[in-house]
Amino acid sequence: MAMKNSKNEQCIRDCAECSMICAKCAHHCLGMGGEHAGQEHQAIMRDCAEICDLAVAFMSRESRHAEHLCKECADVCEPCAESCERMADGDTMMTRCAEICRTCAESCRQMSGAGPRR
Repeated sequence: MAMKNSKNEQCIRDCAECSMICAKCAHHCLGMGGEHAGQEHQAIMRDCAEICDLAVAFMSRESRHAEHLCKECADVCEPCAESCERMADGDTMMTRCAEICRTCAESCRQMSGAGPRR
């Protein structure tokens, strides 16, 4: 499976950035305390960061499983974006996390052939 193309490279970049921002945001949220430090919110950010890292690894080595892993990645990025949006309340880090999660989800959907979410 030759996936070396601009769509693949962009998806790798989006997943790598999403992983980094989710990790930073999780730490940021722990400092904020309250519901930001809650188990559910922390768990979805960690899940998102970890599946993004895994998607990067699969795409980088052109794994035949990369496409369906990207679909799963999109399915994890969306609820992470929703969780961050719900708690953002003007916080720039939370807003940035939601934005990159949405970007990553869309990129992963395109990579997986699933098409845009409706």
